Amino acid sequence: MSEFSRRTFVAASGALVSGLALGQAPAAPLTAGEVIDRIKKQVGVPWRPTTVDNLLTGSPETPVRGIATTMMATLDVVERCVAEGKNMIVTHETPFYLHQDHIDDIKDDATLKYKQDYCQKHDVAIFHFHDHWHAHKPDGIAQGMMEQLGWQKNVVEAENPKRFVFDGVPLATFVRQMQVHLKANTIRVLGDPALPVRRVQTSWGYLSRENGIKFFASPDVDVLVCGETREWEAVEYCQDAIQAGNKKALIVVGHVLSEQGGMIWCAEWMRGFVKEVPVGFVAAREPFWGTTHCA
Repeated sequence: MSEFSRRTFVAASGALVSGLALGQAPAAPLTAGEVIDRIKKQVGVPWRPTTVDNLLTGSPETPVRGIATTMMATLDVVERCVAEGKNMIVTHETPFYLHQDHIDDIKDDATLKYKQDYCQKHDVAIFHFHDHWHAHKPDGIAQGMMEQLGWQKNVVEAENPKRFVFDGVPLATFVRQMQVHLKANTIRVLGDPALPVRRVQTSWGYLSRENGIKFFASPDVDVLVCGETREWEAVEYCQDAIQAGNKKALIVVGHVLSEQGGMIWCAEWMRGFVKEVPVGFVAAREPFWGTTHCA
C-alpha cells in the first residue's frame, strides 16, 4: 500500500470511529411513506378525503432505492424499473386494470397475481398519482404535454395549458409533427387532411361524450385532440358534425401517449424535493402497432 493510500485509509477509518464514538447513527433510508408525504406537501392543493391517489403495493415503510414516474405501471414498466434499481413507482394510471383499483372480482386471476407477486418479491411500492396531479396548478399532465409537443408559444392561457392557436398549418402536417414529438405509431384522425389548423382544444386521457360534444360544437375549436373516446359516442358525433359541413377535425392520440408528457414533467418536479435517491421517468410503451410494422 502506498503512503498516500495508507494515509487516506487511516483518515477515513478515524472519521468513521469518531462518528460512532459521538453516537451518530447512519441516516435512515427514505421510505415510500415519506415520499408520499412530500408529494402531498408540494402538490399545492388540499389532499382529498376520497381519492384514487393511494399506495397500492408495498407499504409506507418500504425503503426507497430509486423512484420512477410513469404514465401506466404495466408489468413491462415495473420490470424495467426494477432493472434500473428503482423500486418506487409513481404512476398516473392504475396498475390494476380499473381506475378505482378495485380487484375483488379478479383477485384470483393469474395475471394479476403474477404482477402482485413480482412487486412483492422485488419490494416495489406503487403509488397511484392521478387526481392531485390533475388538480396541480397548472394541471401537471397538461403542462407536461404542452412541453413535450413544443407548444409553449401557442398556448392561450399559461395557467391552463389546454387551448392553443396555430397559424393554419394543414391538418396532415400538424398530425405528422405530433407523431414525431410523441413517437407515436397509431394516431387516428377524422377530418380533411388539408384543413388549416388554427384553434386547438386538448382533452388528454379519456374524453367523455358530454365534453366531446361541448368541445367539438364550440365555434372556438377547429381541432379537438384527445387520448381516447368511445367510438359510438364522441367519435360518431364528430363524424356527423363533419358530414353536416363543419370544417373541423378530431385527433385521437391514444390514452398512454396523450398523458405521458405529464409524467415526464412529474419526474422533473419530484427531483426538486427528493434528493436522497435517483428520480427518473420510465416510459409506458404505446400498446398498439400499426400496419407500417408489417413486413
